[in-house]
Amino acid sequence: MNLQFVGVGGATLADDTTVGFRVHRVTAMWGGKLREINVDAVGSTPLVGMPLLFERHLGVDVTVGGRVVGQPIL
Repeated sequence: MNLQFVGVGGATLADDTTVGFRVHRVTAMWGGKLREINVDAVGSTPLVGMPLLFERHLGVDVTVGGRVVGQPIL
């Protein structure tokens, strides 16, 4: 995709191992405005749990104690 490389990030997985990944800069439309954001390149295989969300709408209340809801797509 020829994205601008900005560095390397890391994450600790559920089994306590640490993995590295490339971080790229992209322009995305968010709330009707273009924003520059960093994205993590973690490969082409879906993350664990993503198949559970297939054909569902995911809603997240981004606040302390917020809800996470997955509802069937009508």
